[in-house]
Amino acid sequence: MPKRDYYEVLEINKSASADEIKKAYRKMAIKFHPDKNPGDKVAEEKFKEAAEAYEVLSDDNKKARYDQYGHAGMGGAAGGFGGGGGFGGGMNMDDIFSQFGDIFGGHFGGGGGAQRQQLRGTNLRVRIKLNLEEIVNGTQKTIKVKKMKMAPGATSKTCTTCNGSGVQVKVMNTMFGQMQTQTHCSTCQGIGKIADKIPAGANSQGLIKEDEEVTINIPAGAREGIQLSVRGKGNDAPFGGNPGDLLVVVEEEIDTTIKREGDNLHQELYVSFAEAALGTQKEIPIVGGKVKIKVDAGTQSGKILRLSGKGLPSIDSYGKGDMFVHINVWTPQNLSPDQRTFFENQIKNGEMMAEPSGKEKTFFDKVRDLFN
Repeated sequence: MPKRDYYEVLEINKSASADEIKKAYRKMAIKFHPDKNPGDKVAEEKFKEAAEAYEVLSDDNKKARYDQYGHAGMGGAAGGFGGGGGFGGGMNMDDIFSQFGDIFGGHFGGGGGAQRQQLRGTNLRVRIKLNLEEIVNGTQKTIKVKKMKMAPGATSKTCTTCNGSGVQVKVMNTMFGQMQTQTHCSTCQGIGKIADKIPAGANSQGLIKEDEEVTINIPAGAREGIQLSVRGKGNDAPFGGNPGDLLVVVEEEIDTTIKREGDNLHQELYVSFAEAALGTQKEIPIVGGKVKIKVDAGTQSGKILRLSGKGLPSIDSYGKGDMFVHINVWTPQNLSPDQRTFFENQIKNGEMMAEPSGKEKTFFDKVRDLFN
């Protein structure tokens, strides 16, 4: 089932402010909260869907990427938000409450005030270079990343400062009486556990650096600057928390023949003076193969041929861009004596003179044609 538009999920428009996005999410979260809909699987899925939408739209960078590329710009091998897509594949209710618990205030369990939280591992960021064919068709890449993992034999124990609650309560005497505040424990950072046994080579949190192979599915149409997120493939969290994500930034290899401009591709085609005058057929490279094109007799330098649908697939809509072939008539630079005599006679006899018919298109006409 295709993902719903995040703005549709929260019932807002694209111009909604950060405060409006937060209010819309809170409304949906309260409406479909598990405490309010016990045993209702549909409500639970809508609750997760709203949380996924809020995670993206509340983050300026993710929101900008989503606005430009849609769901395709958010997904990697794990679909962006874990396995089968969305929080359902890689994020449980505890994840949602730990990240967005402040949204619910004191209305439901798991939301009000400071409480024991599950620590999340840090994200990793890598860069992947793609050639033009991989960008057009999509590809699968297996890469090796160095990440922090829980060392075998590392154990934890209950935090002695908060006795495993993850919070510290402070009582202050004020002119209005006693005031009580509750904050995350400063010793265990709110997770209720501290290190017990640390194996050799591990850090103070029981983590050790190791290599891991990760397979990433790159969608067709991905291009320079797109960031894909692979859920749960970042650094491990200490003491059984949730691992971070692997953020994959796409870089584009420069092609020596074909240049990209958005979804469209461009290349130069040089023809001889004789070929331009008499007409010819030329075989040119396209992504994944070659194609023959016809150059009409009398073709002028600067003419642009358009090959429909031979560009990149659009990453946020249907269809493909086009290939534009720019014709350049190559003027001979070294003439043989016979060739020089021939052209001199043509000039002397007034033949083969530049005689525009008035129907030739200017540069601006050609540019306008490209967009019509």
